[in-house]
Amino acid sequence: MLKKNKEIISWSLYDWANSTFSTTVMAGFFPIFFKQYWSTAADVTLSTWYLGLANSIASILVASLAPFLGAIADKASVKKKLLIFFAFIGVISTGSLSMVSQGYWRVAIIFYIAASVGFMSANIFYDSLLPSVAPKEKRDFVSSLGFALGYIGGAILFLINVTMYLNPEFYGIADAPSAIKISFLTVAVWWAVFSIPILIFVKEPLVQIDIGVFQSIKLGWSQLISTLKSIRELRIVTTFLVAYWLYIDGVDTMIRMAVDYGTSLGFSSSSLITALLMVQFIAFPATLIYSWLAGKIGIKNGIMVGIIGYALISILGSMVSEEWHFYALAVLIACFQGGIQALSRSLYSRITPESRSAEFFGFYNMFGKFAAIIGPPLMGYIGLITGNPRYGILSIIILFILGGYFLAKVDVEEGERLANKY
Repeated sequence: MLKKNKEIISWSLYDWANSTFSTTVMAGFFPIFFKQYWSTAADVTLSTWYLGLANSIASILVASLAPFLGAIADKASVKKKLLIFFAFIGVISTGSLSMVSQGYWRVAIIFYIAASVGFMSANIFYDSLLPSVAPKEKRDFVSSLGFALGYIGGAILFLINVTMYLNPEFYGIADAPSAIKISFLTVAVWWAVFSIPILIFVKEPLVQIDIGVFQSIKLGWSQLISTLKSIRELRIVTTFLVAYWLYIDGVDTMIRMAVDYGTSLGFSSSSLITALLMVQFIAFPATLIYSWLAGKIGIKNGIMVGIIGYALISILGSMVSEEWHFYALAVLIACFQGGIQALSRSLYSRITPESRSAEFFGFYNMFGKFAAIIGPPLMGYIGLITGNPRYGILSIIILFILGGYFLAKVDVEEGERLANKY
């Protein structure tokens, strides 16, 4: 039992390790530093377009690799090796951001894309280790433990980095830009150090027949085609995946582009960072409350509440004029962010065959990787052609309207019945 608990804690600590990238780098300092330090664009809407494009390129690269990486994870005993390989790419690329000089926005974008690919790809193998780490009766708890540690770990290091940024002289740092560069380095070190437990203590089950890389690539295509055929037969799954792709794209866009938007409106960096910290610390308890609410009104209605909430955030976001408005939006995002993600995964598990859960969830994760492909460039492009970033954030409401429309067509009870028959 002690050995198994050590394995569970070690697995969960990887979420603690890599969430600092999504918090400090992806959502926090990179958008600010890119616009104010690296970018040479005089127009703020142009730098928003570049950032949105970078996020989309990273997502497309990972989504394109996902079927092959998933096949390797299922059929070969290389989950930990590939996790560490992609985590290494993420760590090195993140650390390299600390060495990019002012004005070199192209170099910064390249390192950011590489770090994002490493972060998202490593998560494929991290997720795939869960069944071997936790028995079925503990899996929900262990998954939630990783989720919780990710919020807390990300918040703790981000808070430290924010104090470095706001009071660099207290830490003996020359100025705020130097503090942000050091923050990128601290994320890389944190990510690397807390990845060690999963490497040492988590045991990967051996498969009976180990296959090579080229066979894995071939198998990835075959598995993708097979899953596509099955999803066509289970039309409710198809409808839900379309809905999920649309509304989760909007959610991810809000996460990735919120700080850039606030910067475009002229809000101070300290206010934007404070708003991000509010999201981190409020989101975890809010997710638990949201889950309780869904138990009262139903899981589909719970997701729909989240979609309506985010649509309202899009509208209110376009009207922001004071910094306290931005804080209020941060609270609203924190109320819905974790809940809509957790309930989406839960609903999907109900309408897919339990006997083929790994195959179907592989496809679900691929759709998740494709999220934030439409939203960031849509927000950036609308802002660019109108010359007003407010229209950019308002345009994201389209994704929530379409996502809600398709979700309304999902018959959960019929989906469960078909899944049980399949």
